[in-house]
Amino acid sequence: MPNRRQTQREKIIKKAKEILEKSPQGIRYSELVNLIHQEYPEIRVKAIQWHTFDLHRKFKNIEKPERGLFILSKYLREKGEKREIVRNVIEEDFYKPFADYLVNDLEECTKAIPLGGKRFQDRWGTPDVIGTYKILSMGGFQPPVEIISAEIKIDTNQLVTAFGQACAYKIFSHKVYLVIPKQARSFDVKRVESLCLKFGIGLILFDRNNKDNPNFEILTRAVKSEPDYFYVNKYLRMLEAEARELF
Repeated sequence: MPNRRQTQREKIIKKAKEILEKSPQGIRYSELVNLIHQEYPEIRVKAIQWHTFDLHRKFKNIEKPERGLFILSKYLREKGEKREIVRNVIEEDFYKPFADYLVNDLEECTKAIPLGGKRFQDRWGTPDVIGTYKILSMGGFQPPVEIISAEIKIDTNQLVTAFGQACAYKIFSHKVYLVIPKQARSFDVKRVESLCLKFGIGLILFDRNNKDNPNFEILTRAVKSEPDYFYVNKYLRMLEAEARELF
């Protein structure tokens, strides 16, 4: 005969698996505990917490992709393999709105313009938006002009690629922003945010389904760092007309 503690544990684990099966987006630990307690109010909350806090270690088919989130492995795998089809918008639709956002809302630039394409003609990529911050000095000292670059992605399966491109822009930019969809999985956003904090890259979310009002939302501001001026000069020479407009 199983003792009372074993029976209690079995009930908790069974209900947890049922809830996870019905949660393809994953479920937060606190919500999971609450749902189990609603089903079995006679079981103390602490007991439920004890048996569920490390589900990902007890069962191979349960994963914890970020702090406090449980999801079945099959759902995580399906989401990772699924290719997106984003209709009626292209990345270029968001270049000008984000350039305006850099100037008018974040006030990180005094001038910003869409760029994109393959203007820099190398494997390191070209920023989707580039801008400058120039202070008009009232005295004798003129602060140096800052260069700000941005990488925008609408495909949530390309976040790692986008982050790598943003890192590459730091070689010729004082500040860099990465702009990704709000529709990305929450645990992917958290991971990208953690990386951006470590590398000093600003992170912005936006609604990729609304090109008329992307509703840009800042998560982290970019940290200023000195670029390599060899590459600053190299790339600016490729932007003759744009460079005159920016500087």
